[in-house]
Amino acid sequence: MELDILFEDEYCICVNKPNDMLIHHAKFSRSIKRELSLLQFIFEKTALKVYPVHRLDRRTSGVVLLAKETSFVSKFQELFTENAIEKTYFGVVRGFAPTEKIIDSPVKGRDSTMYKEAYTTLKTLETVTLNIPVKPYETSRYSLVKLHPKTGRMHQLRVHMVKISHPLIGDGKYGDKNHDDMFIENFGWRNLFLHAGKLKFIHPFTKKETYLIASFSNDWTDLFKQFSWKNPIS
Repeated sequence: MELDILFEDEYCICVNKPNDMLIHHAKFSRSIKRELSLLQFIFEKTALKVYPVHRLDRRTSGVVLLAKETSFVSKFQELFTENAIEKTYFGVVRGFAPTEKIIDSPVKGRDSTMYKEAYTTLKTLETVTLNIPVKPYETSRYSLVKLHPKTGRMHQLRVHMVKISHPLIGDGKYGDKNHDDMFIENFGWRNLFLHAGKLKFIHPFTKKETYLIASFSNDWTDLFKQFSWKNPIS
């Protein structure tokens, strides 16, 4: 597996994280020897020790921004805390999603007890009806959506999709098992169909506009071909 570097300078490195890869292991994690984290992967390929500025879930693929020095982290993090960075995600969801929608609904924080304000905009790019039954229906319907989270809550997009009754395909925690199983049985696609496709921001050190695009994995490109959908970042 090759490391897909999207951007690199003296302050940061931005990579396209593969699906099903942790950004880093928790302290004293038992899985350190069994699986490679993104930080380990980057070190193996570049000999760089880097520091995450933000996070993606293990099963979410796409753009990850990492600082090259601990002293650089806070400056990059300010982009996220001050909503000075444009994040674009793509997802495949169950059913025909709304053409456009604003989802303004709190989600639980990391402690799973306190709800925090969360805001996402959605736009549907493609839809398809398959002549494949998924209980209780004789056909199955799906949408390709573009998502812009304006806040950065844990599992925000996954939770918001469930709240509007259009769960992401492949989401074992919040999704619809019947549709996930159909994707596996008919197409062999097992990943979570959520991809951080783009980041756009003014670099906090160079002051240059930085626009990063992360290509889709093979499962995604196979899906686009199978459903006759246009690749939104090709």
